[in-house]
Amino acid sequence: MLHAIHGLHHITATVDGAQEDLDFYIGLLGLRLVKKTVNFDNHRVYHFYYGDRVGTPGTIMTTFPYRGHKVRVGEKGTGQVVTSAFSIPVSALDFWQERLATYGMSYTSCSRFGEPVLSFSDPASLNLELIGTHDDRRRPWTTASIGTPNAVQGLHGVTLSLKHLDQTMKLLSDTLGFTVIRTDENRTRLEVGQGGPGRSLDLLHEPNRPLGKNGLGTVHHIAFAVETDEAQQQLREDLMAMGYEVTEIRDRKYFRSIYFREPGGALIEVATMSPGFSVDEPIDSLGLALKLPPGEEPNRTRIEGRLPKVLY
Repeated sequence: MLHAIHGLHHITATVDGAQEDLDFYIGLLGLRLVKKTVNFDNHRVYHFYYGDRVGTPGTIMTTFPYRGHKVRVGEKGTGQVVTSAFSIPVSALDFWQERLATYGMSYTSCSRFGEPVLSFSDPASLNLELIGTHDDRRRPWTTASIGTPNAVQGLHGVTLSLKHLDQTMKLLSDTLGFTVIRTDENRTRLEVGQGGPGRSLDLLHEPNRPLGKNGLGTVHHIAFAVETDEAQQQLREDLMAMGYEVTEIRDRKYFRSIYFREPGGALIEVATMSPGFSVDEPIDSLGLALKLPPGEEPNRTRIEGRLPKVLY
């Protein structure tokens, strides 16, 4: 049974230092910090959400900065998202090459499926890409140094490394509604819904690559977006009927989520598109104050005392 997956909701990565993370995603990439909260499952660790003005699903990159918590450096490999990509206007390629160089960032460039790609790493060694596109109509967040013609428009997609493709392809196509668009050697691109940036997923067939291990510098999970609670509940029931182990629906305050592992081992979240990030602070003030999980306000002093001090 096909389900109405809208596209990507967000990508969540395990990273290193909190301040370095903020400086990179806000300062260099020019994203907006739309929410500063804590990991709902570990209140000693920040959870940063970066995106466009309101944190529209499909523009959101989120991070858990785990420095100082004895978390190992991750190992990139199969059963894992190995690259997270952002969409930029194709005309902005020169701007970003110059900007990366100005910030002392090394990068490589190539062309993939007819689109130019800049590949580089964030401070935690997370693999990132900027992909130039012609048809991304999303309105980006802009800064004093990055105007609309050059700004990041949102997520482009992710690359998932797998030892075996068949069962994951079956899940994506038969259940989640993805369609194969192109194949080039060991890379297969799938899209969902209307397709295009924010609705793209690449599968990299790497049968001889070791399994990835989560840790600093790796993607913890990817999240797909559904529009309604009813669609999420139906998907949960259908996945469980197919033999997948799916969590209960979890209230993440800004959306509701379920989690399961696809056949290759990668952790998948399916999140609702509402209520959104303005549920607990005005849009103009997003990201300015530390917001806590439901019921934790009485513990604010203790929680804040355990978090590293940051400037944003």
